[in-house]
Amino acid sequence: MLKRRNDIPHAPATALWNPASVAVIGASDNPNKVGGRAIHYMQRYGYEGRILPVNPQRAEVQGLPCFASLAQLPEVPEAAIIAMAGDAAADAVRVCADMGIATAIVMASGFAETGAQGRALQDDLVRHASASGMRIVGPNAQGIANFASGAVLNFSTMFMEAEPMDGPIAIVSQSGAASVMPYVLLRERGLGVRYLAATGNDADLGVSELALSVATDESIRLILVYVESLSQPAMLAEAARIARKRGARVVLLKGGSSALGAAAAASHTGALAGQDAALDAFLERHGILRARDVHELVNAAALFERGFPVREGRTVVMSHSGAVGVLCADAAERVGLPLASLSDATVASLAQILPGFATAGNPLDLTASLLGNGAMFSKVLDALGRDPQADMFAIGVPVAGPGYDVPDLARTAAHFMASHRKPLVVTAPQRSVRAEFEACGVPTYISETDAIHALWQYAHSDRMHCAAASSLSPEETIVPHGLLDEAASLSLLQRYGVPVVEHAVCANADEAAVIAQTMGEQVVVKGCAAEIPHKSEHGLVHIGVSDARGAAEDCLARLNSLGVREPRVVVARMARGLHEFMLGVTVDPVLGPIVVIGEGGTLVEVRGDVASLLAPFTVDDALAAIRRLRIAPLINGYRGQPPLDADALAKAAVALGHFAMAHRTSLVSVDMNPVMVMARGDGVVVVDAVVQFKEQA
Repeated sequence: MLKRRNDIPHAPATALWNPASVAVIGASDNPNKVGGRAIHYMQRYGYEGRILPVNPQRAEVQGLPCFASLAQLPEVPEAAIIAMAGDAAADAVRVCADMGIATAIVMASGFAETGAQGRALQDDLVRHASASGMRIVGPNAQGIANFASGAVLNFSTMFMEAEPMDGPIAIVSQSGAASVMPYVLLRERGLGVRYLAATGNDADLGVSELALSVATDESIRLILVYVESLSQPAMLAEAARIARKRGARVVLLKGGSSALGAAAAASHTGALAGQDAALDAFLERHGILRARDVHELVNAAALFERGFPVREGRTVVMSHSGAVGVLCADAAERVGLPLASLSDATVASLAQILPGFATAGNPLDLTASLLGNGAMFSKVLDALGRDPQADMFAIGVPVAGPGYDVPDLARTAAHFMASHRKPLVVTAPQRSVRAEFEACGVPTYISETDAIHALWQYAHSDRMHCAAASSLSPEETIVPHGLLDEAASLSLLQRYGVPVVEHAVCANADEAAVIAQTMGEQVVVKGCAAEIPHKSEHGLVHIGVSDARGAAEDCLARLNSLGVREPRVVVARMARGLHEFMLGVTVDPVLGPIVVIGEGGTLVEVRGDVASLLAPFTVDDALAAIRRLRIAPLINGYRGQPPLDADALAKAAVALGHFAMAHRTSLVSVDMNPVMVMARGDGVVVVDAVVQFKEQA
């Protein structure tokens, strides 16, 4: 029978996660076949509903009466597993829908994953099911499982290898393998999983909707998500919002890479944003932590399961080895985890406990005096636990053997966690040592790096905010098309509040000379043609010139030589800033416009110092993104330089976001580089821009 966590109340039964009855179409007497494994699991793990095998070749399957067809079933089941191949599977889906079955788990392959013909068949089945009110998990799905009820509608072999145990964790994945890999890592750590889903082709009931469904279970503390392509992002955002409202978290791992369909040849922004910028911006906005591999997906699970307060995340490192303390401190600095500054009172208390040759500090070295003196460990922990700066704890146990009462150390650590309600992890290379702490419910790690990174993940997820859903502003109905020239780009952006440089468009050198006289002794003269978006590469940019006529003549001649049909020039007021930034937009086909903020200039793509935001966003969001840049130290002044007007840059980014949202279905990209940022209070000026829209249909 399935191991159950008595301290975790079961979620309400639903037709999806705990159906009252399940038909298994293509049922097999062999538990090692796809059509037999779910039956085996449901019987083995205590499913209390009715199992209805369907197979015209058998009268009995695994000790259960077997029916020749769906028409012969004594009732309409709430769920059906379709474990048949080819056309038979498609026919079974249609019959299930017509019968009024609520959910079909289609394990059969041969659909969208095989090409256009398979996709057409899949789309037809989804339409048929939808018309009848039936939902589909799959096709090509490994299935779903509710280990609280034993409703294991899944054919993975992993549940034979690693016995399930109910727990406050859910795993929702597009991939079968990527669902059971975190499952087995969690089970090896003694952590239980309640829900598991592998949706395959994600044709109907996909990852986002299933994540939303498990988020409503108030006992779930952690939702692990694996996607290869994200669909229904609004549902995933709502799942994160519901989870965070009660202190639970969502961690997502994305496999593969997909280009941001909006990046075009004329745009630097798509390259600067990177392939995953849209997803990163979406996850950041909705408080979803991103993992980079399966190990990172589960690394902090034990901390999330307990849900102790994080406060500021200030960490105390202690060990009976100075080297381990140093390694933990190094790891903390690498990930940005702050170490606590111990109060004078704590230091004085520690001085009374530690041997005279030990120094009270953080990291704290207990020295080899811990050998044969386990009581010191408890006293030190109690002293540290009273320190108002000590939020989290990392304890290193690099050496243990005769003379070290490891079971007592483990009990002490567990009691400390329970009484002080503060996150605590232990790092130990010896499996036997980790086993003692794990038996007491203390999270353990082999390496200092993993332990510190788990604390960082836990603290960082707590600091992430979950933005409220924003109402979409109406879209512009009349928009340009194709690539705009600089003058048209600046004019359009200015309408939305983007601060652009004073400029004028001139058709000939005489006009340029006249306009230049109104803008000061020195001006900027540039060629203006949509066909030539990268002007500097063709000698079409003249900065700080006093002879506007000559510069205009040169630009016009070059444009003519390049085959531009209507050559013009832009004459602009000379603008100088303390530093050059860039702003841009690229549009993700699923998530929408992404605004990119970063260091500007001619080496912008080489430096790649950018941050991305999902539009729309606030000035505070933009300021937070600016502070994530590598050049952020310049904001408050550096080596005698005045501070920069970061507020004005943030407001310009917000205005750009509003422009992008107003053109979200027609816009391709925006590049604004350079954006001259002045001293604090003096504003910013956009001196160059290229806007590209989709071509007319």
